[in-house]
Amino acid sequence: MAGKTIKVTQIGSPIRRPDDQRATLIGLGLNKLHRTRELQDTPAVRGMIAKVQHMVKVED
Repeated sequence: MAGKTIKVTQIGSPIRRPDDQRATLIGLGLNKLHRTRELQDTPAVRGMIAKVQHMVKVED
């Protein structure tokens, strides 16, 4: 089973953001504006998205 995936796109800049939010974006595979990643829909990934929800757009 592949499981469900979600598409996450970075829409906000990490400039002048706390270091932990920058690290969370890197952990999600996002480090430049408008970069998109398809990630597994797991509680860990959802928690990371919640931490930087103001800088990302999520599509199911």
